[in-house]
Amino acid sequence: MELKRIGTVLSPFQDKFGIPRQSGLVKEVQAEIVMEPEYRNPDAFRGIEGFSHLWILWEFHKAEGKKALTVRPPRLGGNTRMGVFATRSPFRPNSIGLSVVKLEALRMDEKLGPVLVVSGADILSGTPVYDIKPYLPYVDSVPEAVGGFTEETKEHRLEVELSTEAVTAFDHLPEEQQEALLGILREDPRPAYQDDPERVYGMHFFLYEVHFRVEGQKLILLNLEKK
Repeated sequence: MELKRIGTVLSPFQDKFGIPRQSGLVKEVQAEIVMEPEYRNPDAFRGIEGFSHLWILWEFHKAEGKKALTVRPPRLGGNTRMGVFATRSPFRPNSIGLSVVKLEALRMDEKLGPVLVVSGADILSGTPVYDIKPYLPYVDSVPEAVGGFTEETKEHRLEVELSTEAVTAFDHLPEEQQEALLGILREDPRPAYQDDPERVYGMHFFLYEVHFRVEGQKLILLNLEKK
């Protein structure tokens, strides 16, 4: 079976560090899906605006690492191993990702044709898209479903505090970017739990390099530097 690229994701995430661990966790994060030239016909999207959410099938095209039968989920501290099929790790036999996103708009661009504007994305900018399907709540939502070991870690959130140096740059961000950045930081973007309160982390967000450190349950935003 040959998968054919139908589009590309454009998102605030220029590298893997800082991307929310699941789609929908940070609802303020918006992204766009730009289609390949042969799929820029509006007919391909007829009826899509009647759906609130979409399934996006995409590729972990930057996943670099050995694919194994067990992986170490970051939320378990990076030390406990679980079976690869019991996780959503990018290091899979086939590097396929699946996300549910909210459809905000179908924008008609003069050069790019139909562009999907979505929110709640957890996808690296430049990611190849292989399929788009409507989310059907009457069959896709299972209220009684059980989340396995993630039930113990899903509520982990940090309090975010801005340093004096970070306030000015933060205030210059558009309001929607402020909310998106705060949402990403609250979800603890570190690769695994760390105990060193002096360690400074860096991540890219839109045109900024964001630096922060974590003390217990508090994340301190140190500064935002324009790249």
